[in-house]
Amino acid sequence: MTGEQGLPRPGGPSGWTTRRWLRVGVAVSLVVLTLLGATGAWVLARTTAISEDLVEVRSPALTTSIRLESALLNQETGIRGYGLTGNAEFLVPYQRGLTDQGVFTTRLTDLLQHDPGGLKDVQTVDEAVEAWQERFAQPVAAAAPGAATALAGERAAEGKTAFDAVRAALAGQQQELQADRANARDELFAAMRLRNWIFCVVALVIAALAGLVFEGLRRGITTPLEQLGADARAVAGGDFEHPITPTGPADLRRLGAEIDSMRMRLVHELAFIEEARLRLDEQAADLKRSNAELEQFAYVASHDLQEPLRKVSSFTQLLQRRYGGQLDARADQYIEYAVDGANRMQTLINDLLDFSRVGRVHHTYESIDLGSVMERTLSALSVGIEESGAVITHDELPTLVADPTQMGMLWQNLIGNAVKFRRPGETPQIHVSAEREGELWRFAVTDNGIGIAPEYAEKVFVIFQRLHTKDAYHGSGIGLAMCKKIVEFHGGTIGIDPAYTDGTRITFTLAAAPPENAGHDGAGAGADLVGGELAS
Repeated sequence: MTGEQGLPRPGGPSGWTTRRWLRVGVAVSLVVLTLLGATGAWVLARTTAISEDLVEVRSPALTTSIRLESALLNQETGIRGYGLTGNAEFLVPYQRGLTDQGVFTTRLTDLLQHDPGGLKDVQTVDEAVEAWQERFAQPVAAAAPGAATALAGERAAEGKTAFDAVRAALAGQQQELQADRANARDELFAAMRLRNWIFCVVALVIAALAGLVFEGLRRGITTPLEQLGADARAVAGGDFEHPITPTGPADLRRLGAEIDSMRMRLVHELAFIEEARLRLDEQAADLKRSNAELEQFAYVASHDLQEPLRKVSSFTQLLQRRYGGQLDARADQYIEYAVDGANRMQTLINDLLDFSRVGRVHHTYESIDLGSVMERTLSALSVGIEESGAVITHDELPTLVADPTQMGMLWQNLIGNAVKFRRPGETPQIHVSAEREGELWRFAVTDNGIGIAPEYAEKVFVIFQRLHTKDAYHGSGIGLAMCKKIVEFHGGTIGIDPAYTDGTRITFTLAAAPPENAGHDGAGAGADLVGGELAS
């Protein structure tokens, strides 16, 4: 299965990715919101315009017309009173009415400058007022008190008719203004109702868009991701046969297909690994059984060889003591060879027996003071130390949980080798250092002996490996192999320090507490024995 399996064909909405769906959704939402916003702005502008026309034009115009009528009534009252009484005080309301008339007429003209019908009504009123003033008001106001009374009586009927025309013009103007204001108010109410409906529609559309966006995100992203996560968790929980079902937009389906492809690869890899593990388990079981048999063989062989070898050694030594010097020189040499071979064989068997016992017989852990173990080791090696004149120093050694017998064998082999492999004519200088490294202790045994070449740094830890002949240095070649086995049995490592060239420095680590699998690893002895057997 490949990552492209299950992908939609390009060219249709089914092939759109999440990004494209989001872009289209956002674009459509923006267009709809823009249209709704433009409609709402238009309704608000219209409502505002109608409201401003009603408040700033229609109502003030009607009020001004009423005030104009009041000014004209003041003129008529003043002129009529002056004409009846001849009292000049009646001309004061007339003069004030003239002033107010000019102001209100100008204001009406300004308010109705964009209304031709309203301007026509203003002009009609103005013409009627001019006719009344020319035929009655102005002549009466200009006449003397006595003459004014006569003139007012003569033109009373004509003045009444002219002022009735003014009243009619004003009534028509005010009726038109009231009708205009009523129409503007109705338009305002209609615009407000339209505004409220549009805002409700906008709110509903926004809510619908939000619901569509939420549902689209749920169906297109959230649900596919949840399904993908559930399938992935099922696979992560160990159900590797559980298929990953690609759903949602194209990119999420592609992701699901790629994850399912990865799952299939994991299934194949796990099947291969499981098969390899089964084979490895079989090989490990065979190796463990073989190592156990080798270990038992080494122990039985070394143990059972003790008695016949002891007889060979005893009788060859007895033969040497009793018949030494009685035979020819060649016979004495043969007897010496036999005694030496039997002794070396005895030593090899004892060393091999000790080696096979590491981790099998000696695995009693307890808290021990390595300083005390060192003192006992130096006491055991006192003869060789005194003969060589070796100077041995050591740092303060820690207290560890370890097998005391194995620790004694470790120090005895390391110190013994440092004393044995000394430079001729030079006093051995041996120092043991110890320092803490986290959970481990690092030790170093440094001497000024003959040293070990770098190419033999690993070889010296293989059983029965010797770098010198038995004539130069005695030994069986098991000492450092035993040290390696003891250190690894205690969870540490051992090696040669290649940077030190004035002799030999062997460094090794020991855990403060024994490892959990200590004493249960039966492969170590057998593996070392196999290496030694092949090397020998």
